[in-house]
Amino acid sequence: MLNRHVDNIIEHHYATTNKALLLSGARQVGKTYAIRRYAQQA
Repeated sequence: MLNRHVDNIIEHHYATTNKALLLSGARQVGKTYAIRRYAQQA
């Protein structure tokens, strides 16, 4: 599985706070995929 920089950001954010996280970026770069993968692991 490919580990991306956004995966580390998501993990760090939810480890330190319970607030919402807004991911923005270009289309088709894996934003939704990264969030769904994190949700399955948690």
